[in-house]
Amino acid sequence: MAATPEAPQARYSEKAQEIIQRTVELLAAGGYHSFSFADIAERVQVRKASIHHHFPTKPELVRAVVARHREATLRGLAALDQAHADPLGRLVAYCRYWAGCIRQASPPICISALLAAELPAIPDEVAAEVQAHFEQLEAWLVATLKAGAASGSLRLSGSAASEAALFMATVHGAMLSARASGNPALFWKIAKLATDRLKPG
Repeated sequence: MAATPEAPQARYSEKAQEIIQRTVELLAAGGYHSFSFADIAERVQVRKASIHHHFPTKPELVRAVVARHREATLRGLAALDQAHADPLGRLVAYCRYWAGCIRQASPPICISALLAAELPAIPDEVAAEVQAHFEQLEAWLVATLKAGAASGSLRLSGSAASEAALFMATVHGAMLSARASGNPALFWKIAKLATDRLKPG
């Protein structure tokens, strides 16, 4: 697994971090095209010019949001590797993390998963960050699944790559199902099936 990148706080001022956080909230609420710099300025209580000072364009701002999400994901996956020697335990912990986020609406959905649904209609620089997020998540899943198969703690029905793709599709689909139904508990019901099917025996 790649080394954890420099934390975003080291690169952004306090105000820039607040702008990024408010953008996360607006993205989670309605997607890329649902807000403008005016909406962010109202939430941060600054003029639009101040936002442009930190992030000249909306694509640059949202790219920064996804890049921060990617960095946080890498740190989180590394923490799971350290906290759980058992690969199955890592996958369960990953699902439980998102179950907690969705239950508390903090955030209510993975930003990259949300933006992936808009991929044909978002700027190229944002799309590239979203795709990079899924590539790094897939790489972690493949490594985890291979380790589990080798140790006997996971039973794979197909290749590690195909199982990783299925796991991602199930987990992110569960996020959308929970959102569509207005039932946060539905996420865990579906995600648990994704881990239960990997148990040996």
